[in-house]
Amino acid sequence: MLDRRVFLSRAGAVAVGLGATGMASPARVRATSTLRTTPLDVGLSELSLTEMEQGIASGRMTSRMLVESYLDRIERIDRRGPSIQSILELNPDALDLADALDQELRERGPRSRLHGVPILVKDNIGTADRMHTSAGSLALADFHAPEDAFLVRKLREAGCVILGKSNMSEWANARGSASIGGWSGRGRISRNPYVLDRSTGGSSSGTAAAVAANLVAAAVGTETMGSIVSPASLCGIVGLKPTVGLVSRSGIIPVSFTQDTAGPMGRTVRDVAILLSAMAGPDPGDDMTSGAPSRPSDYTTFLDPGALEGARIGVARNLFGVSLHSDRVADRAIEGLRAAGAVVVDPVDVPGAEAVWSFDADVLAYELKASLNAWFDGPGKGATVRSLAELIEFNLRHSDHELVWFGQETFLYAQEKGPLTSPGYRQALAMVRRFARDEGIDGALQADQLDALVAPTQSPAWLIDMLLGDNTVLRSFVTVAAAGYPSISVPAGDMAGLPVGLLFMGPAWSEGPLLSYAFAFEQHTRARRPPTFQPTIEASF
Repeated sequence: MLDRRVFLSRAGAVAVGLGATGMASPARVRATSTLRTTPLDVGLSELSLTEMEQGIASGRMTSRMLVESYLDRIERIDRRGPSIQSILELNPDALDLADALDQELRERGPRSRLHGVPILVKDNIGTADRMHTSAGSLALADFHAPEDAFLVRKLREAGCVILGKSNMSEWANARGSASIGGWSGRGRISRNPYVLDRSTGGSSSGTAAAVAANLVAAAVGTETMGSIVSPASLCGIVGLKPTVGLVSRSGIIPVSFTQDTAGPMGRTVRDVAILLSAMAGPDPGDDMTSGAPSRPSDYTTFLDPGALEGARIGVARNLFGVSLHSDRVADRAIEGLRAAGAVVVDPVDVPGAEAVWSFDADVLAYELKASLNAWFDGPGKGATVRSLAELIEFNLRHSDHELVWFGQETFLYAQEKGPLTSPGYRQALAMVRRFARDEGIDGALQADQLDALVAPTQSPAWLIDMLLGDNTVLRSFVTVAAAGYPSISVPAGDMAGLPVGLLFMGPAWSEGPLLSYAFAFEQHTRARRPPTFQPTIEASF
């Protein structure tokens, strides 16, 4: 569940992620979209969760109407037309579920503000229905989860319609060192709705693309390292990676015990806050959720347009440098923070940022093997393969489909690791927590008495390259992800029509304050622009 070509150095992996800028552009879009806008599009385009809630409450909309409209739009945009291939599988029972919720609304009233609202979930999140749960892999193409993931159960209890499963970077980009963001054996490649030959990043690739393209208002992604915030930045939406333990991981195909989390993705900070409110909560099946402090029942109460007034925001300059373009967008965004009343402390250093990854590669390798084997022995017991070793063998037997574009070096590296009792694992984990937490995020915040840190999330989206893989460099989100702390990427500008996000980072359990700063920034800058499905970008010299 990450945007990481993880386990780098010794595994030979590189990494996913970049950002973009709002400067005067030396490039121009070569062609205009041929996508026609219809009255149906006008009703759905940029429709928010709040507008859906109001429409359903007033009787102007029904759940069935929303589901039918989205299914039509998915057919025209995701399957045909621009064919962004963001959705791996649709729920064959979606209309029946919508009808039942509409009847319940008439008879008993709404379950929550999300009553009847269609939601997508990433394909590594278990749903006990007629859809598969496969992490995008052909090895799990016939697998049905025995029960809903805990967060899916909570969404159903809130009255959501699980509309479908979004495409993803196969095995959350944890299979090979040259993995391709947005590609899976089952779903093939997802395309960026802004410029179709550009990457969606990963690993919540299809999730971000679908939300950006208005195929759904909000969706659930997962992250180990960048997998929510990276594609959110590349696809011009908001993505929140919560503190590990705020949202249950039960029923999600894992990568890491210490870094995995699910999180909400939407076009606005408010939509993300609404979805987080429905998802968060303690789960007896996930021990990490027992350590969370008391959770707010409604994260929208933090959404104050004046929240940045007097807030001390540190600019993590040593997390810049991935892209000149994203740095320029971030610099303009920082001026926006000042204009909104923030006390900007610039520069700030996040110590240990370079050291984190060298140790985290081993932590993730140990945890990948242990967590996948535990999943195969538990929720995944009915799968065709029953361990990481068998998964490796499956990929070799089906190499003409699974391994045609990149290999499984990361799997092989993880398979060599011992148990979590190994001294090597314990030492590496201790070093990660020291550099990412004590000397990293916590150290930087305490040194200057800061409320939050900011940096560009990534560079603009890179060209999809099936032969050479992703041309990306990890930077801003590595330390906060390794710490298990929250971060949120918000649209900050664009470069040549490609979005760039600004990443807000904070200490453990600071989702409320981060949402407030992100909301105030969003309201002040209004940087998001809907996608136009351009075929390519051509430089003019």
